[in-house]
Amino acid sequence: MQSFYSNPKRGVSMSDKDKKIDEEKHRSEKIEETGQVTLDKNGKSHTIHLITVIGEVEGHDNLGNNSKTTKYEHILPELAAIEDSGNIDGVLILLNTMGGDVEAGLAIAEMIASLSKPTVSLVLGGSHSIGVPIAVSTDYSFIVPTGTMVIHPVRMNGMVIGVPQTFDYFRQIQNRITGFVCSHCKINKGRFEELMMETGVLTKDVGTILVGEEAVAEGIINETGGINKAMDKLHTMIDKKKKTKQNNK
Repeated sequence: MQSFYSNPKRGVSMSDKDKKIDEEKHRSEKIEETGQVTLDKNGKSHTIHLITVIGEVEGHDNLGNNSKTTKYEHILPELAAIEDSGNIDGVLILLNTMGGDVEAGLAIAEMIASLSKPTVSLVLGGSHSIGVPIAVSTDYSFIVPTGTMVIHPVRMNGMVIGVPQTFDYFRQIQNRITGFVCSHCKINKGRFEELMMETGVLTKDVGTILVGEEAVAEGIINETGGINKAMDKLHTMIDKKKKTKQNNK
């Protein structure tokens, strides 16, 4: 009876199998640690990097171990690596976030908006508060029919000093968010601020909840749809970019 080790052909086969197992293990670990994965098994030979923005967008302070968070110190370097990579063709952002730190959220949104690679976002569940700028920062955006977006004024935790300078600072932060959102989607500033200051929708807060098609009707999101539409759109954008690049040679 011939042993496994005396059969070189079978040895190579097992080596390939082990390599595949290691790749899958590495992929699973990356998803678990950062919520990111590179998708390269499609028939179009496109390499797409998937980034998830889930739970609360963590700022300069660490949140509790029981909280699901998106850490900007993970996202920002990854976005820089994507821009620098010649292998990544496009980026897909999946969102299901309650919002979080304004500075961290805007930093992520600005980084996504400045990528030269085609980008698509998909709102699943919800993209609330500072999640709104992140959702509109991509080249094209989708929301599932049951997805929600909560638009409300800036809040601040901890002690607030009641002086005019504090209110000016609040206004400045709000203007940064409003300016970014309105420059990356079809809604105008007046209407966005109107939705933000609505008093008849949220029982204990000021603001508006938009569900699925409502976010599209207001001009914040481009289209309703799920992962299939988001992927198809991204593949189309990648093909178009590659074709344009070839024509310019």
